[in-house]
Amino acid sequence: MLAFIRLLLAALFIVFTCLFALVYCLFSPRDPKHVYFFSRWFKILRKIVNVHIIERGQERIKGVGRAVYISNHQNVFDFVTSPGMVRPRTVSIGKKSLLWIPFFGPLYWITGNILIDRENKAKARDTIKQVADTIHERNLSVWMYPEGTRSKGRGLLPFKTGAFRMAIEAGVPIVPMVVSSTHDKIDLNQRDNGTVIAEYLDPIDTSDMTMHDARELAERCREMMLNHIAKLDAEVATLNTQSTAVVAKTG
Repeated sequence: MLAFIRLLLAALFIVFTCLFALVYCLFSPRDPKHVYFFSRWFKILRKIVNVHIIERGQERIKGVGRAVYISNHQNVFDFVTSPGMVRPRTVSIGKKSLLWIPFFGPLYWITGNILIDRENKAKARDTIKQVADTIHERNLSVWMYPEGTRSKGRGLLPFKTGAFRMAIEAGVPIVPMVVSSTHDKIDLNQRDNGTVIAEYLDPIDTSDMTMHDARELAERCREMMLNHIAKLDAEVATLNTQSTAVVAKTG
């Protein structure tokens, strides 16, 4: 019953947000400021799911400017855990098919995110060049999930090189951001879904790199993120155990 109520509230919230955004963004369609604005709105989903998000590491990216942000891509709860970490003038890159998702698709497009044709491999190189040019022309940062798909409990999947080639082409830093594991830890039927940590890691300069370095850079970032996720998972386990003990003691 609790899951049904939460799903209903989440659906109403998303429909309302999308309808409002379609009107609000008509005055300045596809302006990247909208992504940051509506990412803040999505924090409401945390209250619906009842999960506490610890956000940290922002001091590491102070003054970075334009960048390519990468993050682990776990499941649908990424919409709950990650939006608060999105920086101003940062847009995400998604596949064109997102446009056809009712309500969310039009919201995704009109707020200024970038849609690409992932299936057309022949255009992949041109797409990377076009996005890299857009980063400078529109003074943007981009947010990508280098796994390419949700991991759904399979751990951190192998990285594709698109995000890293894009950063090298644009000459901007790669900024990893990791979220502690949520698979089988967030349950809509569970009253309290504990704590999740989202954290920025140190930016990686790509200015002296070439396309030949993209695969090595991808592996380096994956290893760094994999190790840090393990640390966050251990920290979250301790925090949740302590919280359970306090509740049991006071109860």
